[in-house]
Amino acid sequence: MTLQNLLEIGQLKEHEATSEEIQTLLIAVRRNLADAQIKAVSLETRFDAAYKAIMQLSMIALLANGFRPGSGAGHHMTMIQSLPKSIGLDRRRVVILDALRRKRNAADYMGSYVDHAATDACITEAQALLADIELWLSQHRSDLL
Repeated sequence: MTLQNLLEIGQLKEHEATSEEIQTLLIAVRRNLADAQIKAVSLETRFDAAYKAIMQLSMIALLANGFRPGSGAGHHMTMIQSLPKSIGLDRRRVVILDALRRKRNAADYMGSYVDHAATDACITEAQALLADIELWLSQHRSDLL
């Protein structure tokens, strides 16, 4: 499925990104990644901060391609699963990011425990996605940097 297909079925909406909004999101990503490193807070809080960075980075990928998520349910899943189309992210990485999304849902909505391994994985994936997004932007949308 293409980003255009997602637009046609209402999962995405058109949006013209500005450098200011991309920079604001990148600052927020870095702030959330810094928060995720604070060991004095709970694993759940650290996981949430790293997951938030992943969502913000996924938003940047969509915005840079002229889209934003629709307002319906499942927008986190749409944002993650669109990464291969928006920045060419390997599908194996999307599987990992989607597993982290499900872990976040279980923690948020069912009170499931977040362990060290999940927290570390979320932080690592968020850091890697930041590098991927920055590289993609520099190669394809340097006007937004």
